Amino acid sequence: MFTGSKLAKAVALTAAVAVVSSCGLPRSGPTKREIYSGSVEKDGNAFVVSVNDHVARATNVTPALGFSKAFINAGVVGSDTIHAGDVLGLTIWENVDDPLLGAPGTSATPLQEVQVDGAGFIFIPYAGRIRAAGNTPEALRRIITQKLDKQTPDPQVLVSRLAGDGATVSIVGGVGGQGVYPIERPTRTLGSMLAKAGGISVEPEVTQITVIRGNKQGKIWFEDLYKHPKLDIPLRGGDRILIEQDTRSFTALGATGAQSRVKFTSQSLSAMEAIAQVGGLSSNFADPKGVFVLREEPAKIANAVLNRKDLQGEQRMIYVLDLTKPNGIFVARDFMIRDGDTIYITEAPFVQWSKTLSAWMGTLNSANTVNTLAGN
Repeated sequence: MFTGSKLAKAVALTAAVAVVSSCGLPRSGPTKREIYSGSVEKDGNAFVVSVNDHVARATNVTPALGFSKAFINAGVVGSDTIHAGDVLGLTIWENVDDPLLGAPGTSATPLQEVQVDGAGFIFIPYAGRIRAAGNTPEALRRIITQKLDKQTPDPQVLVSRLAGDGATVSIVGGVGGQGVYPIERPTRTLGSMLAKAGGISVEPEVTQITVIRGNKQGKIWFEDLYKHPKLDIPLRGGDRILIEQDTRSFTALGATGAQSRVKFTSQSLSAMEAIAQVGGLSSNFADPKGVFVLREEPAKIANAVLNRKDLQGEQRMIYVLDLTKPNGIFVARDFMIRDGDTIYITEAPFVQWSKTLSAWMGTLNSANTVNTLAGN
């Protein structure tokens, strides 16, 4: 028969063994050993690769943004060119007492807000239907003068192009003033039009500009617009300009300063910068030898990383960074994070040992309490 004291000790011993053997201790995620056990070499479905200079170069792929030649090589639209939908202001002077267009005794006849129709024509009394689209105000003035010269002696014509619907662009997104803007002499290119709209209202480092023209579109980084003058493309009537913040992000898990989904803060982001962005490694828990980056890698890059040619389709890759190596920090600085990556940092081995010890001590303290009560 067990006495009360012996029974309490037996219960404590059994509980302590159960805690350690069950592997039920709380933790932030899998251990290094468990991750490696899922590698292809051990019949898993992911390639586990230690990052070195070769791997960093092979995986260094950044989003390719830019405008096609059709956008870049397009000529600047003449600031005075008339388009379908534009509104014109016309004034006609006649050198007679009884003018064709005006009241008797008046020499000038204003024809305000004459709109160019969808086919590009306007109608002028006694001159008929005249094609305006594609002409400058000066060219249209000459045409109208020739038409009226047959009806009234020596007519004088003034034509001005007002802001119209036919030569406008729409700007939406992160700008000071969203809206529809006419293409005028000072705003014939992308950069000047953005300035007209009040400039961007989001972080310049992660701002992207998309220009949609018909069924074509191009996208660039805002900062590149001023670094590369050729990207300041001429605009066309009907262009749609979208200003938006970069939507790329990565997920940080494990023994980091913060576990969350994190947006990119620059055009390119290294593993070292990403770790710093989430508060760095936890000094109390993180294993600097166990920094993992998980991603779905295109076959072309996976083959280059593994020095193979037979892989097809996306491959699950787990890249391992060891910050304790002599060049570990340099490699982490050269290894680029991509959209959708998961950064997982394992706990240091002593952390689990410490948790196990704490569990033992807690169980033994409970046993001592039971033993004391039993002795009473």
